[in-house]
Amino acid sequence: MDFSLTEEQQMLTDSVERFLEKNYSHELRRDMIANRQAMSEEVWQGFASLGLLGVPFSDEYGGFGGGGIETMLVMQAMGRHLVLEPYLSTVVLAGGLVDLGAADWQKKILLQGIVDGSMLLAFAHAEQGARYDPGYVATRAQPDGNNWIIEGKKTLVLHGPVAEKLIVSARTKGDPGDRDGVTLFIVECEDEMLGGQEYPLFDGTRALDVQLNGVRVGPESVIGTLNGAMPLIETAVDRAMAALCAEAVGAMETLHAMTLEYLKTRQQFGVAIGRFQALQHRAVDMLINLEEARSMALLAAGKVDSDDVFERRRAVTAAKALIGQAGRYVSQQAIQLHGGMGMTEELPVGAYVKRLAAIDVLFGDAAYQRAQFA
Repeated sequence: MDFSLTEEQQMLTDSVERFLEKNYSHELRRDMIANRQAMSEEVWQGFASLGLLGVPFSDEYGGFGGGGIETMLVMQAMGRHLVLEPYLSTVVLAGGLVDLGAADWQKKILLQGIVDGSMLLAFAHAEQGARYDPGYVATRAQPDGNNWIIEGKKTLVLHGPVAEKLIVSARTKGDPGDRDGVTLFIVECEDEMLGGQEYPLFDGTRALDVQLNGVRVGPESVIGTLNGAMPLIETAVDRAMAALCAEAVGAMETLHAMTLEYLKTRQQFGVAIGRFQALQHRAVDMLINLEEARSMALLAAGKVDSDDVFERRRAVTAAKALIGQAGRYVSQQAIQLHGGMGMTEELPVGAYVKRLAAIDVLFGDAAYQRAQFA
């Protein structure tokens, strides 16, 4: 099998890498976190000018027409540079839901807004007590004539603080945990009946807990079919997990490279510590875990657009489980091999470790994914 990139894919990789190398430093990221910024408007508009915000969407809506592999290439670069911007939440998750289930007139408004960088979306789905179960939706939408009244609470809305619109999952039939009976609604973040509390996650990204206090939406806000949103949600979450796997590989690449450079330059007893065989063995084990993770991320990216739901789920859950374990191992070894410096804020090692830990937890940790695979 040929794993080489096409000319277009290589150009995409080179362009995003050059942009981030020039415009996204660890100092910028550190300042954004210190100032409680969820994103940089300048960087986001740069993504739009490069066409990165339209990578997974059809050219009919101004997109690139790419698939899982193209998204993987972008997310790997973002993982290498620890990008804070809401690419996952706006483009992959919320944008993916619109692309999968929205009417054509909705796509023309929402997808074109995403592609040109003028619109930020977030997916409000997780709830307390769900325990990673995507079918656990207790938030309810009651009909009121042609309108809907939404009551409930959503938690961990990724990049919710900067979103202009939320895509909210609500139960229109059945009980929490039922696969049927879930519907997706577009909710304006400026709605006066919408409350929220913003907070930082431990890796520096920002999230939002949302309280829907009788939010009224019209029939035009429905995405997809009534009571039939779960297939859309499962597909979008699988795509998000594949994207996170690619981001984790990018982060592990940088951690491994930083660790090798440190082993070559840090001296002890008059020689570089990289000359010690025990440390060489650890560096090789890091590389083995990285290469295994890279292979699984590629498998997930190749299967995530498959019409075979069973094969897609197996590939994505297997990749997420293995990459969660590999990310933890590479993180631990990077800290150990950097010695005391690995625990300080002077080096970006800790920032990569935190992001890899967050990726492992999002949408289900390694133990949960192993159970799903089984």
